Amino acid sequence: MDNNSLHPQSEHKAALGASMYVPTTHKDLLAIANGDKFSHLRSVILCTEDAIAERDLSYALFNLSLALQNMCDESDTLRFVRVRNLDVLARVLAMPGAEKLSGFVLPKSTRHNFAAYFEPVRHTHHLLMPTLETVDVFDDEEMKQFRIILSAPEVRRRILALRIGGNDLLALLGLRRPTSGTIYQTPLGQVIGRLVTIFKPHGFQLTAPVFEHLSQGSWLDAEVAQDMAHGMIAKTAIHPDQVPQIERHYQVAQSDIELALRIIDPDSPAVFRMQESMCEVATHSSWALRIIEQARLFGIRHAADNAAAHLPNISLTQLSSDEGIARP
Repeated sequence: MDNNSLHPQSEHKAALGASMYVPTTHKDLLAIANGDKFSHLRSVILCTEDAIAERDLSYALFNLSLALQNMCDESDTLRFVRVRNLDVLARVLAMPGAEKLSGFVLPKSTRHNFAAYFEPVRHTHHLLMPTLETVDVFDDEEMKQFRIILSAPEVRRRILALRIGGNDLLALLGLRRPTSGTIYQTPLGQVIGRLVTIFKPHGFQLTAPVFEHLSQGSWLDAEVAQDMAHGMIAKTAIHPDQVPQIERHYQVAQSDIELALRIIDPDSPAVFRMQESMCEVATHSSWALRIIEQARLFGIRHAADNAAAHLPNISLTQLSSDEGIARP
């Protein structure tokens, strides 16, 4: 396949939303991948890594191969496989139906192993989401060097987002996420902040770590709010009930959409006062375009009708380059 051709779903990459992880041993793997079950999923990650015990790997890959063969060619759900290692990546790529996947989540990505993962997909249309979850993440210089590798033109256009592997990073510190609190209240809070400043100014998007405590909904709400304050575009979900709870936060407040529309209005002055805040067109336009696109994807909070459908027609390609959109 022409390596200039990315997966046709790449235009919808900003709508990852809450990506639900599903072990590839799941009995309903095909129904989930086809959207027949949990049809509300915007993206799904079929996991062959930590969710699969070594003794179950053969069955997991067999189950995945059956699903790929019978998977519908097109789907409104972005479909990824989180590979376990290079061998599993090669085996999945060789499966009939692998071309139906949107792409792959790469485990424990570093500047030292990325080239080995990239080479097998170089001539496919698959998008990639490297996962930052090794000890290198604690070294800012390592992350900057990794960013340089990911910025190569033939690589950059393949990178949908970088995933932050919170549990692996906490494990490296001998910690587990507390049941009361968010991940930003652990030592990872500062680490996530540094990853944001290292990658986002250069156009890379980041996704937030999983929240693993299913009975702590209020803390999940608090964490998603902090995810968004850090500019995260998506979050891992481990249960279908978490998906609407997470994505509810991605809806845009009516007051924000009013601000955004005023900021991009060509008739607005360079600086003006609105909602008791200073609005500066030159510095706030990027935010405004992102808010409008987010409203189009996830809706407007407390809107009486489907106001998102009435937004001006601003395409993803009009977002500034620092919004991290990999263009075909």
